[in-house]
Amino acid sequence: MPDDGESVQLALYAEKNYLEYAMSVVKSRALPQVEDGQKPVQRRILYAMWELGLAANAKPVKSARIVGEVLGKYHPHGDQSAYDALVRVAQDFSLRYPLIDGQGNFGSRDGDGAAAMRYTEARLAPIAELLLAELDEGTTDFIPNYDGAFEEPVLLPARLPMLLLNGASGIAVGMATEIPSHNLGEVADAAIALIKAPDLDTAALLQYLRGPDLPGGGQLISSQRDIQAAYETGRGSLKLRACWEKEELARGQWQLVVTQLPQGTSSQRVLEEIEELTNPKLRKGKKALTQEQVQTRQLILSQLDRVRDESGREQAVRLVFEPKSSRQDPAELMTLLLAHTSLETNLPLNLVTIGRDGRPSQKSLRDLIAEWVDFRFVTVRRRTGYRLGKVDDRIHILEGRMIVFLNVDEVIRIIRESDEPKPALIARFQLSDRQAEDILEIRLRQLARLEGIKIEQELAALRSEREELAHLLTNGAAMQKRVIKEIEADRKKYADPRRTLIEEAEKAVLEVAVVDEPMTLILSEKGWIRSRQGHGIELQNLNFKEGDRLLTAIECRTVDPVALFGSDGRVYTIQAASVPGGRGDGVPVTTLVELAAKSRITQLLAAKGEEWVIIANSAGYGFVCQFENLLSRQKAGKSFISLEPGETLLKLSTFVPRETSLVACLTRLGKLHLFPYAEFKQLAGGGRGVITTALDDKDQLAAVTVCDGLTLKLTGTGRGGKTTELTLDANEMAPYVGRRARKGKPVNAGLKFPGF
Repeated sequence: MPDDGESVQLALYAEKNYLEYAMSVVKSRALPQVEDGQKPVQRRILYAMWELGLAANAKPVKSARIVGEVLGKYHPHGDQSAYDALVRVAQDFSLRYPLIDGQGNFGSRDGDGAAAMRYTEARLAPIAELLLAELDEGTTDFIPNYDGAFEEPVLLPARLPMLLLNGASGIAVGMATEIPSHNLGEVADAAIALIKAPDLDTAALLQYLRGPDLPGGGQLISSQRDIQAAYETGRGSLKLRACWEKEELARGQWQLVVTQLPQGTSSQRVLEEIEELTNPKLRKGKKALTQEQVQTRQLILSQLDRVRDESGREQAVRLVFEPKSSRQDPAELMTLLLAHTSLETNLPLNLVTIGRDGRPSQKSLRDLIAEWVDFRFVTVRRRTGYRLGKVDDRIHILEGRMIVFLNVDEVIRIIRESDEPKPALIARFQLSDRQAEDILEIRLRQLARLEGIKIEQELAALRSEREELAHLLTNGAAMQKRVIKEIEADRKKYADPRRTLIEEAEKAVLEVAVVDEPMTLILSEKGWIRSRQGHGIELQNLNFKEGDRLLTAIECRTVDPVALFGSDGRVYTIQAASVPGGRGDGVPVTTLVELAAKSRITQLLAAKGEEWVIIANSAGYGFVCQFENLLSRQKAGKSFISLEPGETLLKLSTFVPRETSLVACLTRLGKLHLFPYAEFKQLAGGGRGVITTALDDKDQLAAVTVCDGLTLKLTGTGRGGKTTELTLDANEMAPYVGRRARKGKPVNAGLKFPGF
C-alpha cells in the first residue's frame, strides 16, 4: 500500500502492480529485441566480457569472474540464472552460432548440466564481433545501470539479424516466443534481397531463406506450403525427424544408424522411450497393461533386436538399431521407430519479439528482416556521422599544426616572449582554442621536416575520407551500397553449409493391414464394448454380465473410424478393427479411450469423412458438421458438444444435403416443426448450435433429422404399445413448415412419437 497513508482499492493496486510486473518480465527478461536478437541478460553478459577484454584472441578467464562482473555492474539477479544464460550462449547444440567460446564442461544435449562456474572458463567467440565490434563508434545509446555507477548499451549494433541466426525461446506473462535458428548465408541473402527490393513479401524471401537450420541438423519434412504459412503468420508447427542411414555388415546383415537428431531430442531420451515401449509400466489407476501397450510391446520386440548408443568424440550422435532379422525392410523398421519415439517430432514456431517500436508482438519473417534492415541503416548512419565528427576534429587539429610548421620561428618567439602565449597565438594566427591548446602541447621533435610531410599526407587522406563520409550521409544509393557490401563481407567471413535437410516427406504413421469386412460394434450400459463379424446380428440373443444390458449397436466396416460420444459432450475416436471380437463380454471402453471423470459413452457413430451429421440436444439446440470434424488423434478425445446440466444428446443421424432439404424437429409431447436446411448452422469446431424449435414448458426435443422435403416417416406408439408408422408427403408436411426456432404443431393426438 502507498506510504503516504492514502487508501487505494485493492483491485486497482493489484492491477497496477501486476501490469508493472508483467511488462518487466516481457521487456526485461523473456523476450528478445528484434534489432540484436538478445535478451537483457545475454546482452549484459556479452558487454561485460567485451569490457573485460575477453575477445576471441584473449586468454579465457573463469566463468565465476564473468558472472561476478555481470551481477555487480549490470544484472543484480541470482548468480545461477546468469551463469545458466552464459552456458546456453556457449553451447553449440543450443545455438547455431555460439557467441561464447567455453572451455571445460558446458553440458551435453543428453541433459547433462554444465560444471560449476568456478571450474569452467570462457571468452568471446569470433562471431561475437558481429554484435560488439561497432560499440565504440557512436552506434548505440548508453543508459545508466541499476545504481547509476556505470553505463550499459541499450542495444548491440548487430551487423546481421542475430535473432534469426540463433533464434530465441522464452515464456513471458501472457505470451511466449519460440524462434528457431537459421543459416547465416541464407539470412544474409534474404536481407540483401529485401534491401534491393523493399516490396518483397515473405513468400519471395523464402526463396533465399528456405527454413530453419538447426544446430543438430535433422530433416525438415513439412511441405513448402506449411513452411510458408508459418512464416507468414508468425506462428505454426513444423515437422522434424532424425537423419539415418543403413550400414551393411558381414554375411548379409545390416543395421540402422541415426546420425542427427531433431532439436530438443537426445540419445538418452530415445533410449528411455524404447525402454518404456518394451517394458511398459502400469498406468495410473490401471491394474493391468492396456491393450495398446501390449500390442506396441509385441510389435517393437518382433522387429527390433537391440539398440545402443555409440555417440562420442568422433560422432556427436550415433544411435545404432539392430533388426530382428536381416530379411526385414529397413524402411519399415525406421517408420516404426519414428512413429513411437522422439526421432520424429514437431518444431514449434512463434515469432514473438520486441519490435522497433518497443512493443512485443507476433511478426512475420518479412517483418523481422525489414525491422532489422531499418535498424542497420540507422546504425550505419550513426557510425558514419560519428566517424565524420572524428575526422573533422582531426582535420581541425592538423590544420593548426600545419600553421605551426609553416611559421615555426614566429610561434616559438611568441611562446618565449608572451606571458599568456595561448591568447597571443589565437590572435596572431586566427586559431581556435582547441588548436592553440594542441600547439602548446606539441613536442619539439614534431616540428621536424619529416613530420610536416606526414601532416600533409594525413590531411589529404582525412579530407578524402571526409568527402566519402559526407557523400554516404547525403546519398541514399551510396548508403544502400555500403550496407549491402558490409553484409556480403560478413557473409563471406562467417557463412557455413546448411545442416538441416529440407525435404518434404509424409509423417511417419504406423499402418496395420486390415481386411475390409462388415462388422457390428456392441456397447453395453456399463461401458463394455465388443465386436461381431458381419451385419444383421440378432441383438436379442446377446449375453451380458449380470446387471448389464445393451445400450447401442452400430453396423460398420473394419476399416472405419468410429466416433464415441461422452455424456459430457466430449467426442473420442477409435478404429473399428481395434475393438476385440469373439464370444466374450468384450473390454471396458476405458481401455480404448481416456474417458473423462464421471462421464460415460452414450452413442457410437461410424460414417465416411465427408458425410454430414446432425447434432442436437434435448433443450432444442443443434448444428451440423461433417463426420471428419468429429475425429481426434488424442486418446482423451476433444470437447466438441456444449451441454448444460440436465441436457442429453439426441440420437445422431447422417444425411446428404439437397436443395429441398428440410430439418424436422419432433418434441416429446408430439409436436412437429420443419424449417429449411439453409437456416441451420454449420460448426466444424463444435459448440452449442442454434435453437431448432421453440419448446413449451415441460416439453423437450425428442429427435431431429434432415429429410429430402418430399417424404417424412414417423414411428409412434398407440394404445397398448402398438407400433404405428406415419408417412407424410410434401403436401402433408406443408402445415408444419416455418422459420427456424418457431413452435411446432401437434401431429396426431392418439400417438406418441419418441423419434423418427
